[in-house]
Amino acid sequence: MMRPPARRIGQEPSTVRRDGVPIFIVIIGSLMAMLPVIFTSSLMPPFGFLALLAWRQLHRSIWPVWMPVPLGLIDDLLSGQPLGSSMLLWTLAFLILDVADRRFIWRTFREEWLIASALIAGCIILGLAIANMAGGSAPLWSVLPQILVSVLAYPAVVRVLAHIDQWRF
Repeated sequence: MMRPPARRIGQEPSTVRRDGVPIFIVIIGSLMAMLPVIFTSSLMPPFGFLALLAWRQLHRSIWPVWMPVPLGLIDDLLSGQPLGSSMLLWTLAFLILDVADRRFIWRTFREEWLIASALIAGCIILGLAIANMAGGSAPLWSVLPQILVSVLAYPAVVRVLAHIDQWRF
């Protein structure tokens, strides 16, 4: 179990650790798409998006609304999606989370998971639609296992990031 490093009273954590670690984790999640793992259908969750959602739900004001644009660009470049698809979909997810934050101030983890599940499913389905418009021809049923695995993996991602967050501060 990772314990947070000992700090002196009144000492702030380093800016690199406070601000850079979440960005680095999302980029590492996007790099997971480059792992040399071969599946017959799409099963690999979009770990970059899961990490983005988890950080955003752990800390509502961690990033400004424009932050998904550069992170989505990095994900588009690493995952092979059409350029701009993650930038658009991640920004829409952030805007939906902002509306949900204003509407529902107090939420339990089940509600957070339900919101994240809807955003994950929507992002994967709309990503498929964008890829199909760019020349792909995958049917909708081909991403259903990926949606299921992603929704089930989300609590584990949140748990890991909560431990990293303890170390970060």
